[in-house]
Amino acid sequence: MMRMKKFLLLTALAGLCMSCEDFLDKEPYDYTSAGFYKTEEAIELGLTGVYYNMYLDSYNFGYMVPNYVFLDQFTGMAFERNDAPPTIGAGGGLDQNNSRVLQWWRTWYTFIARTNALIYGSKDYIDGLSDKARQYIAEARVLRAFSYYHLISTYGDVPFFDAPVTVEQYQTPRTSKVTILDFILSETAAAAKYLEWTAPVRGRIDKAAAYGLRARAALLGGSLNYGGKGADYFRIAAASADTVMGRRMLANRYEDLFTTTGQAKTDVRSELIIEVMYSLDGTRRTHLVGFGNASRFYGQTLRHPSTLLADAYECIDGKRIDESPFYDPKHPQRNRDPRFRATLQMHGDTCTGNATGEEDGKIKFILNAYDDNTLQYDYSTNTWKTVTNMDVNSTAAWTSFTIMGAGYIWAKMATDSVESVQASTIHYPVMRYAELLLTYAEAKIELGELDQSVYNAINDVRRRAGMPDVSADRIGNVDKMRQLVRRERKVELALEGLHFVDMRRWEIGDLENEQDSYGIPLKEFGGYEGMTEKPNFKKTAKHDLNDIANYEAYKNKLRVAVPGRFWDAKFELWPIPQQEIFLNPALEQNPGYSN
Repeated sequence: MMRMKKFLLLTALAGLCMSCEDFLDKEPYDYTSAGFYKTEEAIELGLTGVYYNMYLDSYNFGYMVPNYVFLDQFTGMAFERNDAPPTIGAGGGLDQNNSRVLQWWRTWYTFIARTNALIYGSKDYIDGLSDKARQYIAEARVLRAFSYYHLISTYGDVPFFDAPVTVEQYQTPRTSKVTILDFILSETAAAAKYLEWTAPVRGRIDKAAAYGLRARAALLGGSLNYGGKGADYFRIAAASADTVMGRRMLANRYEDLFTTTGQAKTDVRSELIIEVMYSLDGTRRTHLVGFGNASRFYGQTLRHPSTLLADAYECIDGKRIDESPFYDPKHPQRNRDPRFRATLQMHGDTCTGNATGEEDGKIKFILNAYDDNTLQYDYSTNTWKTVTNMDVNSTAAWTSFTIMGAGYIWAKMATDSVESVQASTIHYPVMRYAELLLTYAEAKIELGELDQSVYNAINDVRRRAGMPDVSADRIGNVDKMRQLVRRERKVELALEGLHFVDMRRWEIGDLENEQDSYGIPLKEFGGYEGMTEKPNFKKTAKHDLNDIANYEAYKNKLRVAVPGRFWDAKFELWPIPQQEIFLNPALEQNPGYSN
């Protein structure tokens, strides 16, 4: 009976929607019977079901919030409201019985089962079918490879299936992550041949997505030296990213990537390679990402960026805050990389949003971390007025960033003034062209191949943000370039789920989680006006390389947002879910976790 339950789980519907265009407004079908996938129409229906069910299972980490949103909260760069005492993000709740550990595993295996049914079910017919049918199968192959990428990057060695399995076949041990990575690389290269560079229907997998996944997966293998083949994987990562470079483009404005009006622009469409798509047309699909990011004036502030992330943003002169004369501890948001304000909001900022999606739902106010009252703009009179500060002095303030003690809230996905923050259709970015530029640069840096193409790739990303080019002291210096590309990945891709793997690739989980998460300056020390200190980034050479700030010298002046953060070496991999080991005794647990 236990085995049959597991088999049924494997053949359930699955994971993470990437589109809601017309093809997803069709009624999905779950045809898995032998002999069904022998026409283009049947294969299209099957793939429609794959995409549709990706949406249905995308919320198992939180209500109406894509799982990707939570990944950065599992690092030192961010935390959830309930992370006191620390839960999975800092390691406190990271064990084999954690529900999210199980949900992540099952999301990707149920999705693999779905794509296997489609790919295997059509194999005897596909040679005689149309190019469009081959395209559909190629999309499914990339999506299956994407699932395996998430599994090996999280759990390491995992069971591997490239065809539907019987109950007996499921009782199998784990396959080497190296073998699976090589499968991902071969699958994406093979599938790319049948795909266009930009999918005609937004939200579908295309050639850029296939090569983008190939680059991302190879960068993982290179960083962790899978099978002793690190250099080979770095070369594949660089070559795969280079294949896309020039075929897609960066959006003109960074902020446009995270608003509904911005995402309608052609240049933004080009940068967004893989998206979780939403829409009010046809089948209504909305999310609550912004609602959980926003101030209590119009949201709930469920998730918080950390001060570690905020302090990684350079000043406008291209220097880190401990090195720049432009940094002012009393006003940390001034003279900073423009992506700071596009991503984060803090005390003293003017915040905007929309609570209802209507004109009367527009809101603008001064974010205030200390006082019972603050200023809010009255759109009916075009004047500012004093109002109760919802983040400090309201019945809902217990959920606010200031009660939590955090110094910042997310601006990303939360400042759209056009539609309701409680029913957002902002597409969630899963892969962007900017990531591929930085992947190319990182892989070449790790190979020691510092040439103009590396500087150009990083400069493209920095120029778009309004930041200066790679400085002269970094040219030809591998260590300084490594530091810069890691910094760029943090600030460019914050809240997009990529630092979850980056932290493990760079092996810095211990650095990010070695101290409490500190937040706003304490009022008794004068709040921000009482601040004169800069954080120390040079506790060790590794802290310096990875821009990990330390606050030991003045921690008594700061609120502790999340006490007791810690790291254990075993956290480099998540544990195999205990329920899966019960169902498949052939699975061995990852080191450090008990069965």
